[in-house]
Formats: sequence, structure tokens, C-alpha cells
Amino acid sequence: MREILVLAEHRRGEIREITFEMLTKGRDIAEKTKSELASIILGKNIKDKAEVLSRYSDKVLVVEDDRLELFNSDIYQEALSHIIIERKPLIIMIGHTSYGVELAPSLAVSLSTPLVTDCLDLFFENGHLTAIRQMYGGKTYAKIKVKKADSYMVTFRQGVTQPVERNFKGEIVEIPSPILKEPIKKKVLDYVLPSVGEVDISSADILVSLGRGIKDRSNISLGEELAKVLGGVLACSRPIVDKGWLPRDRQVGASGKTVKPKLYLALGISGAFQHIVGMKDSQLIISVNKDPNAPIFNISHYGVVDDLFKIVPALINKIKEVKKIK
Repeated sequence: MREILVLAEHRRGEIREITFEMLTKGRDIAEKTKSELASIILGKNIKDKAEVLSRYSDKVLVVEDDRLELFNSDIYQEALSHIIIERKPLIIMIGHTSYGVELAPSLAVSLSTPLVTDCLDLFFENGHLTAIRQMYGGKTYAKIKVKKADSYMVTFRQGVTQPVERNFKGEIVEIPSPILKEPIKKKVLDYVLPSVGEVDISSADILVSLGRGIKDRSNISLGEELAKVLGGVLACSRPIVDKGWLPRDRQVGASGKTVKPKLYLALGISGAFQHIVGMKDSQLIISVNKDPNAPIFNISHYGVVDDLFKIVPALINKIKEVKKIK
């Protein structure tokens, strides 16, 4: 039986959410192609992570090696290339993250395997692996039909699939490290955390997102206060970043980050296509805009047509009252 093989991404002891998203998409493909869904995790002291992965996979492949403690694309490639050649999976799925963007192209070339990057969706159509991805800065979607091959490799965009856990556990298989030699092209010296103030908006449960309607830099503090009382994180649309009012790591959209929080509160955001593609899968979208024809209302679960400078202060006061915050 062929395998859909998902590379588990982990950092500082935690499996990244993109892994579970890929396993959910991989499950769908595996069922339709009558394949087995397998995840593979490389690292040091990672057996406890395999237990978590087994709730999403038919099989979990565990490769323990001290040299895999920190991500190094050269060493990962050395290990994965041997395993992929031996197992011949139908599809190798890697997250479209800083890890995957560095690893996948070189790995695909070394294996002579076709690669499609930054996929939003995957399926087989008339025997061809087909991928949906954005083109021209997110202005249009393209259907990519891949020439038939023995194996395929893809990088999958984070934030486009909701992870679904299964009710039973898969088999855990330990594989001896296949690393014959350690590449010396580069060496990881340390892992440096982002400086204070930088956040990962893609992992936040609550986002308060500001758009052009905030009008002035001095009004950013209004959004910050609302995010604080909600226990959320401040985000924004591209115009706010272009003006230099917030850093790029806060930007949602085609040229920013894809997010899917439990609550997305859009303040003064009109809803350009490039922004919507980055947040349309949020569980609950509430928008405040003076323009009743703003496109953001087309995807919002609740919309308020009013001045955000009237709505937000009242909302902050009400939340403080309910939470008994002074």
C-alpha cells in the first residue's frame, strides 16, 4: 500500500499546528487513493511527540538522532532522502513554513521528484495530482496539474485547513537513523527567540485587526486596548503596515499571514480580496465599518455598520464591566 507521508514540524518541544493541518488534508487524500497516512518525525528525545501524532496518523515513523535535535535542512535532507527512496511514498507533504521553504526544493531536486509549493488544496483529478495555489499576489487562483510521476512532493500553506483528530491511535514505528555522514555546509549554533513585541498572529485564538478606517497612528492604541481586554492579539491589513504604524509580522492577507482564529474582529477594514484570503476561514468574523457595501460584510458572521470610534470604546467598557476589570 502506498503512503501519504507528512513531515512533522516541531520547534522547542512543541509540534507546530501546520503538522496537524497537513495530516487532516493527508487523511482526505489517503482515503480517496486507498493509501496509508504516515507521519514522520525527526529529532532527539521525541518519542512523546509520536504519541500525539498517532492520534492523526495510521503510522508514525520516529527517527531519533542527536544530530537532529535542531532543524538543519542539510541533515534533514540526508535522513529523509534515504527514507523516501526506501518507502516510495505517493506524496511527501511538508509545511510551507521557513523550515519547508528551505528544505523542500533541495530535497525534491535530489530525489528528482516534482514539487508544488504553497498549496491551498490538493486532490487527484483524472489520475493527476492537482493543486490549488494563488497567483499574482493572491489576485487569482490557479489549478496546477502535475505530470504523472511515481512520487510527488508539496509544501502546504498553514492556516487553510482545520485539524481533525481521530478516535483511535496509529502504529508507532522506530526507524534507525539513516544518516551516514553529517553535511558540513552549515551548522546550527543557537535558536534565537523573536524580540519582545513580535508575535505569531497565525497561532492566536483572538485577533483584533485594524484597517485604513483607524485613520491615524495615534488611534492604534484603541485597538491595542480592545485586544488586551479580550485577551487577544493586535493584527492589521496591509495599509497599516505600508504606513509604518505596525510591523509586518502583524499583517493578515495574501502578502502577510494566513490566520484562522476563533474570533476575528475587523475594525475599519473594507475587505479587499488580498486581505480576505488570509482570514476567511476564521471561526467567527465580526466586522465594524461605516460603509454598508464594504466587501468584508460578505464573509462576516456579524456586521456593525457604524463608526468604529463609537463602537470600540463602548465595547471596551462593556467587556471591562463583564470581566470586572478596573
